[in-house]
Amino acid sequence: MKSKKTLSTEGFTRRVVVKLFGVVVGILATGFPKSAFGSNKESKMIFPNESESRITPLPTKDLSPESLKILARLPGKGLQGEGFPYNLLGTLMHNPDTLEPFLDYWVTSKANMGLSVREQELVILRMAVLYRSEYVWKHHVKVGREFGINDTELDAIRHGSYAAFSAQRECAFLELTDAFVKERSISPKLWNHTKEILSEKDFVDLISLVSQYVLFALTNVCLQVQVEPGVADLPGIED
Repeated sequence: MKSKKTLSTEGFTRRVVVKLFGVVVGILATGFPKSAFGSNKESKMIFPNESESRITPLPTKDLSPESLKILARLPGKGLQGEGFPYNLLGTLMHNPDTLEPFLDYWVTSKANMGLSVREQELVILRMAVLYRSEYVWKHHVKVGREFGINDTELDAIRHGSYAAFSAQRECAFLELTDAFVKERSISPKLWNHTKEILSEKDFVDLISLVSQYVLFALTNVCLQVQVEPGVADLPGIED
């Protein structure tokens, strides 16, 4: 026969286990508290949030003639003149051996994608929001407007709510971009929906475009690339 002390200890242990089980069930039902993995403030942080670039950009006047010819093939005027991404390209110039081949791939693929320039810009602006990159956003607001993206649509991209877009293709590209970044995959439901709207080429092209702007966004965010004065006054992610 167990002693009163043993029975008391077992009863206490059972109560603790029951309480812990309740906590676990609660977490599974409602999710971990936001404070467990960082505050809302941190998740909403916009970059750059430091006053200087972590790597000093090299002067873009030293770009090779071949690189300048490649960049001249970019569509529209938004990335020219004051909109030229001096600081980003100057940062990537720290490895000139990889820069020029990448630029050629980037510009050539954009020119040959099934996505229109407007569709590409919608995706790029959404990538800016998802990566909290003010640099990408401000540079591409200018390009996006040139290709017909209005303020209502910019707000929709900011908030990830796509009712403002009547074109099924545009909604599909934006929904897939969210899935690529947030889920690293496409759910069966989203796949079955979007495959009725997009071609096989569209899926391949979208993955290519998103991957290009992962590089740009991570470079800007991780290395705190500063927004140039020429685009600094354009509307930002939270404007």
